[in-house]
Amino acid sequence: MKLDIIGDIHGCLDEFTKLTKKLGYQWINGIPLHPTRTLAFVGDLTDRGPNSVGVMEVVYQLWKEGRGIYSPGNHCNKLYRYLLGNGVKVVHGLETTVGELERLSEQEFILVKEHFIELYEQNPLYHVLDDGNVVIAHAGIKEEDIGKQTNYVKTFVLYGDITGEKNSDGTPVRRDWAKHHNGDTWIVYGHTPVKQPRFINRTVNIDTGCVFGGVLTALRYPEMETIEVQSGMPFIEEKFRSFD
Repeated sequence: MKLDIIGDIHGCLDEFTKLTKKLGYQWINGIPLHPTRTLAFVGDLTDRGPNSVGVMEVVYQLWKEGRGIYSPGNHCNKLYRYLLGNGVKVVHGLETTVGELERLSEQEFILVKEHFIELYEQNPLYHVLDDGNVVIAHAGIKEEDIGKQTNYVKTFVLYGDITGEKNSDGTPVRRDWAKHHNGDTWIVYGHTPVKQPRFINRTVNIDTGCVFGGVLTALRYPEMETIEVQSGMPFIEEKFRSFD
């Protein structure tokens, strides 16, 4: 199995397009295709960036044709709940996606809504691939929880190892679970923006903050090498986390 696993896109369609071309994919009928490799996504396709709807549609079409692997992120979960009509707060980036949706025609909106709901509902919380050698999970997962679907695991996969406390910007405080990870399975995740891919204890964080002016990163599996393209968004230093 040859994968190109892409970090949190957050509506950055231009960078996504450039990255896939750099990886050797050809865009055919609106989607990036490769003769021997498959694209995979760690979630958070939408919010904050300029073209969330475009990213949603490309990933949906890839998945629908069996040419893409999708794992949902916390922003995906929130958008899903919004589209179902649940009372979610339209903040923390969701407002940009909602703004795009509101500019669509009624027919376009219905189609995009149906596609995203189908994409979200028909995919697992995380993917265990290549005979269990690699797991794709938005915010990560502990080795002992692979295969489980409890509420605790769902919270961990979507939000990370949260403490229950809040940072000054309202985001949850997260423990550095990867620092203590042990096991033979590679865990590929995103969720927490870092300035460069973080390899530690057979885990790889590939959210390199494209929407905050960093880079958009792909991890090539099984080669375990990263390919990146520079973001066109303004750089926001405080959005990136550094680790000891």
